[in-house]
Amino acid sequence: MELTATLVQLLPLQKGVGKNGEWKKQYIIVQTEGQYPKKVCISIWGDKINERVLQVGSQLNISFDVESREFNGRWYTDVKAWKVEPVAAGGGGNTYSDPPPTDTYSDISEPADDLPF
Repeated sequence: MELTATLVQLLPLQKGVGKNGEWKKQYIIVQTEGQYPKKVCISIWGDKINERVLQVGSQLNISFDVESREFNGRWYTDVKAWKVEPVAAGGGGNTYSDPPPTDTYSDISEPADDLPF
């Protein structure tokens, strides 16, 4: 999934050591645009944390996964970012557009008057 939002808060960086070595995690709070803006808490793990991109007030394109897990009869949901990029200046740098449609029948080499009926 993808989301474009404004970074409104950067929570403290968390670090630790686990059985697989050192880890770090950063929670960010972003706010969506629109008539009814929503705030979303997103976690970013490891080398995906980029301090240059994570500036309060910046517009971000965030690619993420949503995951839920159960613990002691309660469910917890995480929004985990796997790519965080700044929104392109001018609004058109990294946009994707489909190629123009092609005429699928123009390459038929049969004569036009050769109809089966």
